[in-house]
Amino acid sequence: MRPLRTDTSPEHAHEVANYLDALIRKVLASGAVVESSRAVVLAALQVTGELFDARASLDETNASIADLSDFVRPLLPPSKRAG
Repeated sequence: MRPLRTDTSPEHAHEVANYLDALIRKVLASGAVVESSRAVVLAALQVTGELFDARASLDETNASIADLSDFVRPLLPPSKRAG
């Protein structure tokens, strides 16, 4: 097998490849699809859904932090207030 060409470390690339491989195997094991190409597409859709969910969660967390910062800033001494 040829090594993956990537800008990340080999360990990270290997971990990502193993994660995707496990998802593909899970899709194939479910019996919902037989063709490996369809299993790859379904696994990719699952990973994309996870990415979108993680981004939404991060956006919510960032908004909560900003709200908390806006609440706390007036409580700080003037010399400690920034932005």
